[in-house]
Amino acid sequence: MKPSRPLFLIALVVVIGVITWAVLHSAYVSLPPLPWTAVPTLLLLALGEGFSGLNVLLRIRRAPGRRRGPDAGRKPAQKPQKPLDPLAVARLAALGKASAHSAAVIAGVFAGFAASLASSLDKPTPRHDFFVSGGTFLAACVLVAAAFFLEYACRVPKDPDEEERDRRASRA
Repeated sequence: MKPSRPLFLIALVVVIGVITWAVLHSAYVSLPPLPWTAVPTLLLLALGEGFSGLNVLLRIRRAPGRRRGPDAGRKPAQKPQKPLDPLAVARLAALGKASAHSAAVIAGVFAGFAASLASSLDKPTPRHDFFVSGGTFLAACVLVAAAFFLEYACRVPKDPDEEERDRRASRA
């Protein structure tokens, strides 16, 4: 499985946004008002993925015998954390990739909503839907960023010897 590509996700947002904009030009009148509940839901998902990414990043890139925190020198070293199960890390990487793609689709849909409603801000219902769609678009972008971070955290760190070879090769 390869990591998500930002250009593909941007293209996905643009294509879905244009399709949504085209559909809403004729069908917006028959739709109910947009619910605001998608914004906190996407933000909670982003918070969970960001926290999971941070946890995985710290556990994968652990340094044996090294302690962090204000009382690192006072207490004896604790037992090292158990390494993560590789299958669990692979599942988290798949979650990050799936979240990035689905959040890009959601961002595209709500960007299309916002673009379609931008000309009708003088009416109360389209104005409400415009702000809800804008907030949902931003929350979906935050989820994409958290999903990218989770994917990044699940990568296997490079061996120090390999990093040194890369540095020498880039200088030549």
